[in-house]
Amino acid sequence: MALNLANKITIARIIAVPVFIAVMLYSGQGHAEFLWIGLAVYLLAEVSDVVDGHIARHFRQKTRAGSILDPLADKMLFISALLCLYHIGRDAGWAVQMPLWLVVAFVARDVILILGALLLQVHFGALEVKPNAWGKLTAFLQALCVVAVFIQLPLALWIWWAALAATVVSGIIYMQEGIKRLNDGHHAGH
Repeated sequence: MALNLANKITIARIIAVPVFIAVMLYSGQGHAEFLWIGLAVYLLAEVSDVVDGHIARHFRQKTRAGSILDPLADKMLFISALLCLYHIGRDAGWAVQMPLWLVVAFVARDVILILGALLLQVHFGALEVKPNAWGKLTAFLQALCVVAVFIQLPLALWIWWAALAATVVSGIIYMQEGIKRLNDGHHAGH
């Protein structure tokens, strides 16, 4: 079966990740002008996430592959941006640097959710990931954190705290939903 347009856009976003990393690494070697290219690649990838989701929903192009590849692309892009900005900002002595505690919190939540999703996949054989309002708010605020560091926004600290709060709340909600699903599935079998 041929890939639909939504899946092609998602795959393009996955391909954009190593391009983003390469541009960011090059910018960290004394080529600061490449930060703007890195920001452009990041923003285009974020926009492509909105576009492929819209296409998948409105043109009935939702697929099993898309339900796996889309969140994978999101995590790859976001974690790459966090790590690149943390290291480059620290090494260059930027005024607004991605704090390590925020990187750890964001990555820890994603690792926990990925492990939970894998557990559900193993237990149930199929997994459908449905983002909720808190998850969407978290993704937006986390992307805003990345942009705030790129543009050296002095008010970034407030965005970081809001993103951290949303990250914790959404993480708890997703874990509660996963535990409930495991418990409901366990009771249904006995």
